[in-house]
Amino acid sequence: MTQSVVVQVGQCGNQVGCRFWDLALREHAAVNKKGIYDEALSSFFRNVDTRSGDNGPDIYKGKICSLKARALLIDMEEGVVNEILQGPLRDVFDSKQLITDVSGSGNNWAVGHKIYGCQYRENIVEKLRKTAEHCDCLQCFFIIHSMGGGTGSGLGTFVLNLLEEEFPEVYRFVTSVYPSGEDDVVTSPYNSVLAMKELNEHADCVLPIENESLFEIVNKIHQMINSGKLGSTVKQNSLVTSSAGSARTLEKPFDAMNNIVANLLLNLTSSARFEGSLNMDLNEISMNLVPFPRLHYLVSSLTPLYTLADVNVPSRRLDQMFSDAFSRDHQLIQADPKHSLYLACALLVRGNMQVSDLRRNIERLKPSLHFVSWNQEGWKTGLCSVPPVGHSHSLLALANNTCVKPTFIELKDRFMKLYKKKAHLHHYLQIDGMEQSCFSEAISSLSDLIEEYNELDAAKGGPRIDPSRLKIAV
Repeated sequence: MTQSVVVQVGQCGNQVGCRFWDLALREHAAVNKKGIYDEALSSFFRNVDTRSGDNGPDIYKGKICSLKARALLIDMEEGVVNEILQGPLRDVFDSKQLITDVSGSGNNWAVGHKIYGCQYRENIVEKLRKTAEHCDCLQCFFIIHSMGGGTGSGLGTFVLNLLEEEFPEVYRFVTSVYPSGEDDVVTSPYNSVLAMKELNEHADCVLPIENESLFEIVNKIHQMINSGKLGSTVKQNSLVTSSAGSARTLEKPFDAMNNIVANLLLNLTSSARFEGSLNMDLNEISMNLVPFPRLHYLVSSLTPLYTLADVNVPSRRLDQMFSDAFSRDHQLIQADPKHSLYLACALLVRGNMQVSDLRRNIERLKPSLHFVSWNQEGWKTGLCSVPPVGHSHSLLALANNTCVKPTFIELKDRFMKLYKKKAHLHHYLQIDGMEQSCFSEAISSLSDLIEEYNELDAAKGGPRIDPSRLKIAV
């Protein structure tokens, strides 16, 4: 079994991370009835004997003593991390896994990347090495951060660079939450484009998530609850109804939105944590879905979207579940993959399903999807036998598709509106090591990425030419 480490950076990263650890613990508790520390748990948790002090030895077999998450929590404000330490997850982390400051990054990428990056570099490297030393076979780093704020975008991408320097052989999966057009952080387009350059150069895979899509999904769930379509059982104070506990208030749906992203990570890592007839390793996702190094942005869609039986919803028929996964309603980014070009697609199924069901649905959906001519069979499939809690099946679809391009074009347009007026630039340029060339290089990197997608899209309209094969004499 391999191990993975989660690095959660900034307010958004830590809130999503908190939901992930909570759901993961509940999922393992439902499967692991005897409380034995097994290989499934070891992929994201250590089992520590706390009786011999803080630095107790890891226990590899036997009863669970004290589980510690394989995680590093970083934020330049203390608020969210302190909340986690006072909440139900406080025993899963210890002080050696935390890096916090008090002042925050002031929604400024340069403060997070240049100032805090330099200031905390040694501390971050030391804590990453300590976490890695506790792994037998470290396979993957998951970075969770947002693109719009200063710490998430600036320090988050600084940590990404550090990981490449210190652990070049270990895969770097990044979950990036993109701000919406109505974002209340006026400098978020600057922060996002500066962060994009780093993601282009240093990530193996990026799962872009849009706040707008998450909000729409949560809204739809609330409308269905209120219309009675989802049945009568909706738990009060559940993750779907957010912390307010009422299905009618949507003022702060962040708990429910974060839960959807955590659910994505839960399904993504299920094959690494549980047995299955067709397990998909995390490194296989990068190897099979990323034919060009920079085009590593994967559109994710998920069904069901809610976990842990928060909503009493009848389970979807298998075929309907596959159709859902290719519909826009279930995507975590506002895009249209069906009318764009697929480079590759992965389907990660959980629950009791046959390989034949998978193949049948792929054959059924294939005619309606445009695959690039040289990768017509570009499907990767995974079957994990352990379903999510409260459901019989789930399906996560990851598509490397040119439909991410409009998101990047919109980001570029929002950046240029500010940049043409030189608005707020002085806040960045007064930081040591930050020059105007950083902005021009970042927008150039984003433009090049958009152009690469344009070139692929241009080839889509042409006739499909199958490569010639050797003729076999009979």
